[in-house]
Amino acid sequence: MAQINTREIVLDILLELSGQTEYSNVLIGAALNKYDYLDSKEKGFIKRVSEGTIERRIYLDYVLDLYSKTPVMKMKPLIRELLRMSVYQLLFMEHIPAAAVCNEAVKLAKKRRFQSLQGYVNGVLRNIARGREDIALPDREKDLGAYLSVRYSMPPWLVAHFSDCYGEGACEKILQAYLKRGAVSVRLDERLSEKEREALLAAWEKDGATVKKHPYLPYAYGLQGVSGIRSLAGYQEGRFTVQDVSSMLVAEAAGICPGDTVIDVCAAPGGKALHAAAKLNGTGEVIACDVSSHKTDKIDENCARLGLENVSIRVRDARVRDASLTEKADVLLADVPCSGFGVIGHKQDIKYRVTNESLTELQTLQKDIITNVINYIKPGGILMYSTCTMNPGENEEMAAWICETFGLEPVSMEDRLPAVLAKEAKQGMLQLLPGVHETDGFFLAKLRKK
Repeated sequence: MAQINTREIVLDILLELSGQTEYSNVLIGAALNKYDYLDSKEKGFIKRVSEGTIERRIYLDYVLDLYSKTPVMKMKPLIRELLRMSVYQLLFMEHIPAAAVCNEAVKLAKKRRFQSLQGYVNGVLRNIARGREDIALPDREKDLGAYLSVRYSMPPWLVAHFSDCYGEGACEKILQAYLKRGAVSVRLDERLSEKEREALLAAWEKDGATVKKHPYLPYAYGLQGVSGIRSLAGYQEGRFTVQDVSSMLVAEAAGICPGDTVIDVCAAPGGKALHAAAKLNGTGEVIACDVSSHKTDKIDENCARLGLENVSIRVRDARVRDASLTEKADVLLADVPCSGFGVIGHKQDIKYRVTNESLTELQTLQKDIITNVINYIKPGGILMYSTCTMNPGENEEMAAWICETFGLEPVSMEDRLPAVLAKEAKQGMLQLLPGVHETDGFFLAKLRKK
């Protein structure tokens, strides 16, 4: 078998991503599956360099523009991606010798028929390698926005958005959080006895995981140093599931009672719907809907693994009325499609894809969904509206629009939230910010149908 060049695999991932046909996590996952026979070190290299180059793209382009006579955006696409991934290795992977990075980049340029640019690639990279300790960022005092944009690789308009909405201090905390490798958040089955829980945590630690109890919820834990969630003790038996704590707060705040009917209109992959089903403890019913069988299959898989029998799963477009659901919900969960700013730390290419124009389109979609599903709520029933973003237009303003348009009223969540968060919940709403709170970015609102 011919020797596989891991750097060439990374280059192809970045070139395909530049066409914006698919998200990076999908492309990287597909590449790792294709080359599953590679050893863990090689696959780790592919993942690290691909993700890191995407994550730090703005900073890498800034550095390249300092050292290259040809501006980044005027480079040939292949040369641009080759230089980006090579500069990432030079600046963020100190264990790799600079000479190896430069030599391998030159070889790849030649292999991909850019022999005439070998000298250029070599010269730019060697100059950066020599000067990497002296790279100066934009002056923080003169232009804070430019400094934050380059330092944290965030588009200037998003830096301005976060700063305008939440203040400069919170903005920088958000940007810092995006670049940290956070723990995997898991929700344990609340029915586990203390002995069973301790045994499960001990098994994880024995397998090399670092386990930390989350401060917000007693059944939430963060895991680091985990190579594969599916291989962990208790996964196949349904003793835990992956879910961010921000998402767990929805079922907590909803006030679900035994026998309730809960409808989740945008349910995949099922975290909130299955948490609601667990809260019902075998009573009532959860109706979990999403737009395609591809999405609902994921809910079905998790439902079977967790042993939940009070869940029915339906393929439904949330914009299309289902008359059978009219006034059926005691609690309606609407985690609507959104800009996703809260999960940029997990999906870095979101920050390059979202525009001000797409925000307007998303808000129209959100209104269409709510207009359609609002009749599913019983009189006196609860709407839990949520997004995984930080944008008042999709969050506080949308909740206010729902109340004004459909006659719903905010309901206090303070008695159902952790004490540390209760004081921040205002008018039935809570905005969580990464770096400020120990969760992803997330918004939830609890609204009652009069």
